Amino acid sequence: MKIPPYLNPGDTIGLTCTARSITMDELQPAIAVIEGWGFKVKIGSAIGLVHDQFGGNDQQRAESFQHLLDDDTVKAILICRGGYGTVRILDLLNFKRFESQPKWIIGFSDVTILHAHLNENFKTATLHASMPSVFNTNTSESLDSIRQALLGETLSYPFSPHPLNRTGTAQTEIIGGNLSLLYSLIGTKHDVDTKGKILFIEDLDEYLYHIDRMMISLKNAGKLDHLAALVVGGMTEMNDNTIPFGKTAEEIIFEHTKDYDYPECFNFPAGHISNNKAIVLGKEGKLEIGADGVQWKQ
Repeated sequence: MKIPPYLNPGDTIGLTCTARSITMDELQPAIAVIEGWGFKVKIGSAIGLVHDQFGGNDQQRAESFQHLLDDDTVKAILICRGGYGTVRILDLLNFKRFESQPKWIIGFSDVTILHAHLNENFKTATLHASMPSVFNTNTSESLDSIRQALLGETLSYPFSPHPLNRTGTAQTEIIGGNLSLLYSLIGTKHDVDTKGKILFIEDLDEYLYHIDRMMISLKNAGKLDHLAALVVGGMTEMNDNTIPFGKTAEEIIFEHTKDYDYPECFNFPAGHISNNKAIVLGKEGKLEIGADGVQWKQ
């Protein structure tokens, strides 16, 4: 797996939208944070554009991303907002230059599309981390983890045990992202190979029955069979029907993984939560799940 070059103070981070729109006013707090880290900012041409629910039409969003992708002065690209829309531009993008000169692609949620595509097809690591649209709701530790990751510093996250955890240790590559997006990629050319890897999943605003459906699909597709470990992040703002499903999202996930023997942990500090810590997808990390707590180091 290729690791893009880490950044140095004074390097430039490009900002753009691949899905929903964001305004320059909304970006100002995030720009202040990024510049406070010692980096420069380059604004992509899609910023401020609106086309229906998107940050510009498909062509405009693709061109904005492509320009930053091919700009040698831009060392990382931070996607500004999730929602939906990245998959609509994926086939419009040309990663030929990126393949020989990789750079950090940063974001979460809908950006899972890019993580999966680049991890699987270009064997290049990416950064699962917060985005400017929610910087104002993130903890300082969450935001600083982006800086640490981009500078190549060690990421180390201890967190509390969960009653559904299965203890054990795994040290290997971590992949994944948003469960709904991973589910949507099954059987496509962007689908991820989970064999022998740590799989990370998180989600937001889903119905509990659909969490059940997605987990069954992952299981039937063999995505859960040969994992090194399963890491479950925030399962945030879940919805239920008038007749309750009867289980939490975590309990649903556990039901479909309880017969496996690999380590498994819940409430990992990443996802649609305020303490959304950065994870370098495609890079080896060490997960230690004990009775008294969990430690992640990368």
